[in-house]
Amino acid sequence: MTKNDKKKRIENDSIGPIEISSTALWGPQTERSRRNFTTGEKMPLVIIKALLQIKKAAAQANSELGELKKNKAEGIIAAIDQLNLLSDEHLRSHFPLVVYQTGSGTHTNMNVNEVVAHLANQQQPQLSVLPNDDVNKGQSSNDLFATSMNVAAAQAIIEVKAACKKMIQTLTEQKQKYWDTVKIGRTHLQDATPVTFGQELSGYQSMLVHDLDFIEEIEPSLHELAIGATAVGTGVNAHPKLAEKIAAQLSVSYQISFTADMNKFYGLAAHSQLNAMHGVLKTLAADLMKIANDLRFLASGPRAGYGELSIPANEPGSSIMPGKVNPTQAEALTMAAARVIGNDTTIAVASSQGNFEMNVYKPVLIMSFLESANLLAGTIEAFTEKCLRGLQANESHMKELVDQSLMLVTALAPHIGYDESAKIAQKAEKEGITLKEAALSSGKVSSQQFAAWVKPLAMTHIEQTDEL
Repeated sequence: MTKNDKKKRIENDSIGPIEISSTALWGPQTERSRRNFTTGEKMPLVIIKALLQIKKAAAQANSELGELKKNKAEGIIAAIDQLNLLSDEHLRSHFPLVVYQTGSGTHTNMNVNEVVAHLANQQQPQLSVLPNDDVNKGQSSNDLFATSMNVAAAQAIIEVKAACKKMIQTLTEQKQKYWDTVKIGRTHLQDATPVTFGQELSGYQSMLVHDLDFIEEIEPSLHELAIGATAVGTGVNAHPKLAEKIAAQLSVSYQISFTADMNKFYGLAAHSQLNAMHGVLKTLAADLMKIANDLRFLASGPRAGYGELSIPANEPGSSIMPGKVNPTQAEALTMAAARVIGNDTTIAVASSQGNFEMNVYKPVLIMSFLESANLLAGTIEAFTEKCLRGLQANESHMKELVDQSLMLVTALAPHIGYDESAKIAQKAEKEGITLKEAALSSGKVSSQQFAAWVKPLAMTHIEQTDEL
């Protein structure tokens, strides 16, 4: 029973009566959660939107299977279609619950059930659509929320893949541009033998290619949906064909090949797919941290750093030092990577909490996953467009550093031996003279031999490495 007044209405659930704002579309279970859990971020809207799509598919499927009256199914679908037209800001006003609630996501599932039922009844009062009996027909929060997690994660991964592909393409272009540009290599933060900048970039490119391969290897596991498991995995109260019909409809809606053909007990109690995929996102974050750090260090300066690269000046770098340019895109990317690495711990712990028939850390698990995916997709794209694409090698300075390097002595070792070569390098360093001067004064190498043996580009073995 509902009693309306100017500002409040009273609704009843199994616990008893509760006052709700007269303008709210939600019902008593949402209201109780709204009051009892007030801390933290709101449930991601992508989860709300996924739940709406699942319930739309469920209404259609239940109607086809004779489990739900056609007019009620049409009313539910019409209400969901109306909600799908709302802006994110307007949609959020109907779904106010936070992540830190029940670990099954039941409160959010009921929030969706109540809003859809209320809206359907507003549009067609004669339908008397009920949140649990009609909108939630053949479903449980346990399988519905788990299904929404995988649907949302699958969407988010598509964006990460797209960002990675753009970065790979840009690295490929820059690799080709600087394939023959010789620079000094570095190991242990010390001078090493020469490489080309193109070779260095090819390493970064290969990291991203491997990360993309890892993502695509695990990606199909996200398409396995727990729908049809209902409460504990047995499918109680659901039509035997409901799950496959919902998965088929979601495949059409999202253009992703979803399947309900999975072990339902696994689907409720474990989120190994999300845990494994986030492990790849953590790996991607670690690789991005390395790439961004290398590039910002190589661009350090312009007078007192490595100075081998110039990065785009996107905004002033200092509030006090005029003309300063900072590697801000690298800083944003590495901060995002740090967050992703932290989220991986949260997800690992959350994934381990499958108490008997159900994991009860679902909301924080999917929130952390989606944050990581969104951060990576956004910062990778920005770094690619606003830093990597405009990166320029300071080729003259690279040559200067190569010419000054003592590690060119490595080219002498096959001809005069390691020990004699080491003496030459040590003499050059101690006396502050060039490597050539030290070599000639040693009496072990002639000018002609030095010219023939010490060729920085040849030392890169560029013809034996990755080709354009």
